[in-house]
Amino acid sequence: MPMNKTKGGYQINEKDIDAVLNYLKIFDPENATLEMAIELLEYMQEKYHRMSHENPEQIKEIYEELKMKKKLRTN
Repeated sequence: MPMNKTKGGYQINEKDIDAVLNYLKIFDPENATLEMAIELLEYMQEKYHRMSHENPEQIKEIYEELKMKKKLRTN
């Protein structure tokens, strides 16, 4: 099974593959395969990497949004 490692050190792992596979089983059962789960993780990883170069402000916005959601959950 291919495992894609990035410069940042993240390596797609079984736990992540299982989580995406479960997602696909719920939202797209016709494509809920191990291969699709891995391809989706690789695609998302590639898109995020490209975004970091082409639109770093968008990554900052996503991060700030996450922090806000976390803050709201803890209050």
